[in-house]
Amino acid sequence: MGRVIGYVWLLYFPYSILDYLPPKQPSDYLWLAVAGVFLVNYILVMERPNTWRVTIPLEVLACCLFAIFAQGFYLLIFPGWQVASILSNYPKRLFAAFLVAYYGSLIIGIAVLYWQHTTINWSSWSGGAIWAFIFPAVSPIFSYSFSKSITRSIRLAQSNSRLEAVVRRGERERIARDLHDNLGQSFSMITVKAQLAQKLLAKQPDKVAGELQDIAATSRQNLQLVRNIVNDLRQESLADVLLAQEKNLRETRIALYTEGEQAADAWPTKCQVTLAAVLQEAITNVIRHSHARQVTVTFTVTPDQYRMAVQDNGIGKDYHRTNSHGVSGMIERVEQEQGSLTIVANHIGTLVTATLPRKESHSA
Repeated sequence: MGRVIGYVWLLYFPYSILDYLPPKQPSDYLWLAVAGVFLVNYILVMERPNTWRVTIPLEVLACCLFAIFAQGFYLLIFPGWQVASILSNYPKRLFAAFLVAYYGSLIIGIAVLYWQHTTINWSSWSGGAIWAFIFPAVSPIFSYSFSKSITRSIRLAQSNSRLEAVVRRGERERIARDLHDNLGQSFSMITVKAQLAQKLLAKQPDKVAGELQDIAATSRQNLQLVRNIVNDLRQESLADVLLAQEKNLRETRIALYTEGEQAADAWPTKCQVTLAAVLQEAITNVIRHSHARQVTVTFTVTPDQYRMAVQDNGIGKDYHRTNSHGVSGMIERVEQEQGSLTIVANHIGTLVTATLPRKESHSA
């Protein structure tokens, strides 16, 4: 896409050399040659990045010569956008050096123009003439800032993608642990009992029935365990909800901050599923009703409980409204796990706090 835009810019190139066409004197041929040097190097900068050490200085030099000695300020716009965009990915000292050459040429060219035409009534200049100075002056700053912004957006998207991959990998590792710690041990026991039943079949057939019953019971337990694991896969973890809701918050220009998020990733699955549902509804309420500009989610753990607090800086709206199924659903879900949920308006905004006890039922 950048190359296409670069070539589109060349549609304006002929306007920079119209004064020298057709050539009438040796200086016209000289400036056409300088313009040719610019054009060749401008294209090489787009097509051959490995030649930038040579082509970028030559392109800038040709444009600076035009600005200083021929007052061809419009030609400066080309490196102002192209080179500044390239240098946005390099150390700032290189961009600073480019700006020195760029603005130095622009200022000298304007000074020469003023010195040669001291009788010009500058206040009567047309808008087009004024833009001949303004547009070249702002081009490198705009291009550099725009390219930096695009780069940050790309890197942010890449970071989010990597984070999602980390979350998925963590989920796979959790499933692997569940399978290894539970199913692996159970199947080992089934294997041992099956081998024992095979031996008893020949020597003590009356005991085989008991072993087969144990095998059947263990198999049923394993089947239920697999169902639980599959059910957990269909439910969202805290990381899943944070990833999804961060995008929703960003679209509504609400900043999301978290504290203790990394530690919460290691909380038991059942605990995460319960709190994730609360978090989903709480942030939805922030987006719809709070008029907040930021929301902070804090995860803490004590010897007795897991705690999640969602604090916004909005208007402190009371979410305990009539027929609020979302709020009642949050409360019911937390109370089913012997936890508690409170929603209060404080001096900052609205604070939603959910706590769950640390117990064996949350370790699965």
